[in-house]
Order: sequence, then structure tokens, then C-alpha cells
Amino acid sequence: MAHLSTAAAPASGGRSEKGFSLTDLRNLVKAGTIDTVLLAVPDLQGRLKGKRYDANHFLKRVAHHGAEVCAYVLATDVDMSPADGFALTSWETGYQDLSVRPALSTLRVVPWLPRTAIVLGDAVLHDGTPIEVSPRQILHQQLTRLSRHGLHPKAGIETEFVLYKGTYADAEQAGYRDLRPLTTENLDYALDHDPVSDRFCRRLQRALAGAGMPVEAIKTEAGLGQVEVTFPYGDALTACDQHLLFKHAVRTLGSRAGLAPTFMAAPETGRANGLHLHVSLWSKAISQLNEPGSDYELSRIGQHAIAGLLTGLPELALFYAPNVNSYKRFTPGSFAPTTFTWGYDNRTCAVRVVGRGEGLHLEIRVPGADVNPYHALSAVLAAIDHGLQRKLALGPEETGNAYRSGGIPVPPTLSHALTAFQNSAFAEEAFGAEVVEHYARLAHLELDHDQRIVTDAERQRWLARA
Repeated sequence: MAHLSTAAAPASGGRSEKGFSLTDLRNLVKAGTIDTVLLAVPDLQGRLKGKRYDANHFLKRVAHHGAEVCAYVLATDVDMSPADGFALTSWETGYQDLSVRPALSTLRVVPWLPRTAIVLGDAVLHDGTPIEVSPRQILHQQLTRLSRHGLHPKAGIETEFVLYKGTYADAEQAGYRDLRPLTTENLDYALDHDPVSDRFCRRLQRALAGAGMPVEAIKTEAGLGQVEVTFPYGDALTACDQHLLFKHAVRTLGSRAGLAPTFMAAPETGRANGLHLHVSLWSKAISQLNEPGSDYELSRIGQHAIAGLLTGLPELALFYAPNVNSYKRFTPGSFAPTTFTWGYDNRTCAVRVVGRGEGLHLEIRVPGADVNPYHALSAVLAAIDHGLQRKLALGPEETGNAYRSGGIPVPPTLSHALTAFQNSAFAEEAFGAEVVEHYARLAHLELDHDQRIVTDAERQRWLARA
């Protein structure tokens, strides 16, 4: 496979959020503390894809010149199956390479892998032009659009996952049936945990802190085997970058403990894993969501932002509910919203207003834990921009049970979401035709796969009755 020319040098500075620089890496490599560097690109599904490099080779060749990977990394389904229909690359183009430019500000040691550091990369063409359909670039675009209003967002992510006993290989061998959650009772807010759960949570907390990503809190949830992790508020792009590393840590540490973590939105009937985005808007270090002098009253900016979310998010579901299973989470009484409503401290709403004063912020509750965080946050910011640009008026808050409200319903299926996305003038304006077409193709692949598979549920319902 032919290589394109190397990417342009990374941005100057080269010091990560926790103050880890290339000089620090050189010193650790010289001391024998680090021998491997992972260069990773976030793929369409929000996973880390890339290559393991000898640390010395990374320092000599890759850090300043970039590397190459096959472009299909950004044009394939969750199975990594080559598929036609993507403009970026295909059989017709010979599945050419793209260049990966290390984002050296993301460089860090990852304690859950021995003697290993990791750096995320930006996907670019051979001339250094960003690839518009790459998840990090999509978020960069929305941050730029929001800056037209003199605003920048801060974001915090809280996400849920379920721990099953046994490894992924055990689950596959069992046909993914009769999975056993790590815990067998509702442990929501519990502080008395079994030794396996306690040990896993402690190891995860230590590993993330060692990588410069300390958690805000870890708690067990109502679902059997369910855990929720909350991260501190901060830079929006950093929050998404770190979330991918967090999921990598969860899976790695889980496997070593003989556990199979899952971030599926609905891993079992009646169970749901959510990812809640906490977002606020700032200008010159001053929060813009609350009315000056008021702890709880929304500013004009805050009102327009929420109105934009309620208007725009229904058309962008592919970015926060990306696969068939995602839509099985949206059920009444599940704490996942079913309509687009807003309210103060109301967990039945899609947009929950929480906090006070400068801490007032929006909790967007529609994304599931299966989401690509760059896409989900991009959808949120695009919808906020939509509300600000058009000065949309905000309707009354929902003060009761939003499951009984008359708000715009969350799309019931991926097929409905795809239709709305493809027909959305707002989506095309916010993201561009290239991005809309690319992710519509990805949704088609998911639907085609689902329509061909005969499930256990179908056999159970129809085997003896058809």
C-alpha cells in the first residue's frame, strides 16, 4: 500500500495538559521507564486505532513527522469491514493511506499498560489539510463556530458501564447469553462493596490519576453490575480525548480482573447505560448561562442555548445514538429521556439545568454510553449555536414528569434518526454535506447488518408459533 507524504509538524509547545513534554518522554525512555508509545486516532465509533511504536523510533521519526494509517480507519463499521459508499476511501481508490499528526498536547503515560505512553493524533491529508469527517476535526469545527459568539464551552462527562463476570472471550463462547453481572442487587449510592468491585474501582481510580485524569467520583448504580464515573469540568476537547483513554483503561483493567465491561446503551432488556454531558458557556472567564446577580435565572444566552438544543438535537440523533441498540435505551421510567424537554433539576428531561451562579450548567441526558463523545458534544454545540444564531425563544420548563409531556419525541429507531439527519438543512449547514453523507453511510451499514441477522429473541418468539 503506497504511503502519502508525512504530515506537517505538530503544533509548537508539545506539553500536555498535565505538563508532560517530549523532553520528559525522552528522559523516561533514556531511563528505561518507557519503551513503547501508542499513536492513536479516534475512529468513527470513538475507539482508539493506530500503531504501537518503539519509543526511540517515535522520538526520532514520528513525533515531528507524523505517520500513516489506512484511511479505512475512518470509513468502516464497528467490525472494521471494508465497505464501499464512503467518499474518503474505498476499493475504487485502493484504500490509500492518510497521515496522522501527533497532537503532542495529549501525550501522557498510561499506568494501565506497562512502560507505555500514548498520544492522540489528528487525521490529515498528505498536504496537512484536516480530514473533515474525523471526529476530532468535527468537534474543532463546532468550537470554531461557537467562538463567533465570543463563547467557549466547558464540559464534564459522566458515564455508566456494566461489569460482567468472565472475559469477553467467555461471553463470546457462551453466545453472549446468560451473562452474569458482577453484582446481583441494586447498589445505587452504596458504600459497602464486595471485594472484587472495590478492587476494580480502586485500580481504575489510581490508574486514571496516574495518567493525569483524576476522577471526580465513582459510584455503583441501580443496574446490576453497573458503575458510574464522573470527571471534573474543563476544556471540551480534552474531556473527549480523556474519555477515550478512560474507556481503554476500563477495558484493559477489566480484562485483567476477569471481567467484561460494556458501554452498550442497552446491554439487556430494561437496563440502560447513559453518558451525560455537562456543558456551560464562558466568555473572558465569566459564565454566560446565568443572569448576572442571579443564582438560578437563565440569561438570554442560556435561554437561546436551551431552545437550540430542543430544536436541533432531534435532527442530530445519529451523533448521540449511533446504532440500533442505542434506541432501546429510550424507554419511560428509565431515566433516559423520551422527549425533548427542559427543566430545573428534573431527571426526566432531555436538558436538565443544574447548579447555581457561575456553576449553573446544562446536563444533556440524551447520549448513551455507546456514543462517540466528539460527535455527541459536537451535536450539542451545533444545536446551541443554532439557538444563539437565531435567537430562538425558550418555552416553559417541565416541572413534572416529562415522560408524560408533549415535547418532540426522541427518534424511536436508527432508521427514523437517519431519515431526519439526511433531510436536515440544519445538519448540513452545521456540519457540511461531506460529513452528513459520511455518517449517513455509516448508519446505513448498521441498519443493513441488523436487518440480516436472526436474533435469539426472534427465535424465542416465533420458532414454535410461526
